[in-house]
Amino acid sequence: MPSDFNTIRKLYDDDRFVELLHHPNGIFWLKLRSISRAEQMRQFCQRIGLDTEGIPSRQLFEHVYNHRPDSQALESYIRELFQQERAERRRNENYIISQLYQMKVFDWGGLYQNSLEQTIVDNYVKRIQSWDELNSAIDNEIHVSMKGYVQCSWYNHWSSILIEDIFKDHPSVLPAIGLVKKVDFFIHDFPFDLKVTYFPDGYMETLRRAEGLRPELTLLKVFCRQQGIWFDNNKPAGVLFSELLAKVTEHPSRDAQNFVADFRATRMRLLQKTIENPEALKIWLYENQGVRRFDASNRFFLVLVNANNFDESWKLKRNKELLVNSIHSHLDKIKPDTMEKLRLEFGWKNEHYETYADILFVVVNQD
Repeated sequence: MPSDFNTIRKLYDDDRFVELLHHPNGIFWLKLRSISRAEQMRQFCQRIGLDTEGIPSRQLFEHVYNHRPDSQALESYIRELFQQERAERRRNENYIISQLYQMKVFDWGGLYQNSLEQTIVDNYVKRIQSWDELNSAIDNEIHVSMKGYVQCSWYNHWSSILIEDIFKDHPSVLPAIGLVKKVDFFIHDFPFDLKVTYFPDGYMETLRRAEGLRPELTLLKVFCRQQGIWFDNNKPAGVLFSELLAKVTEHPSRDAQNFVADFRATRMRLLQKTIENPEALKIWLYENQGVRRFDASNRFFLVLVNANNFDESWKLKRNKELLVNSIHSHLDKIKPDTMEKLRLEFGWKNEHYETYADILFVVVNQD
């Protein structure tokens, strides 16, 4: 029979996260996993008086786990490690936030992390036969697109660190120190993977379809044709949508202003409807993470929304004061006996899934 340690490790390696959480020692295993670096583990053992002499580094994790150190001592050590790391980031935090405000436009340039190589191969490597044309495309297209891609990746990286620290600074949150798959922190002994996102265009279309409303882009196209506002229908849908909404918003006619007012009112109504009943959006976010990336681990969804201009929601990721107030106020309301309310069950690809998911909407510019 495999040992208790190996049973949990196999669940972890096989991404059987729900089963791991149901294991009586699963949460403890994950907490210990977050300090599994040899120097951290030996320091912890020295603190609790556990002898590690002669234990190879690769066996330390299992050795410590099998001795079942006190959970409070483990948590205290984790918090101490986090405060050491946090102190260094805190000294540099104002500088990082200042740098994030240098970002004026959030544009991936048509290149995305999950399809970066495929996009280049499909649009340039396989399509272009001429050497001169290829190099011209590299200089004039790929270079510009790659710059946007790197800038957006940089912005997401540093703003995500800022947001994670806001969560981990709260007293009810236990940070995960090292890289633990699908765990950024624990809230009242429940592990969560933080997902920062915006109100999904696809979910907005789902809501509109359920009410018999036409897609937003279709609505904009019809109105622009009626008003004689020219547009290039061959542009990518996302680019065209932003262009048409800007053109209609800036158009001086009363018809255009009435259209925009109705357009925004419908958006706000559907947004408010989702905030009041968020379960369907939680499930949608799980279902639309992509087949290859799908998992049902516990998630904390932070949904950022600029109600007047959804396309500007990315700017909220650097608004520290807003985020601290919103996130900490939400965490203050979560108590150990309320965690069961976060249980979520859903079906996907003929499989039944059970998880825990919380969601927080941070909305600005709401009339």
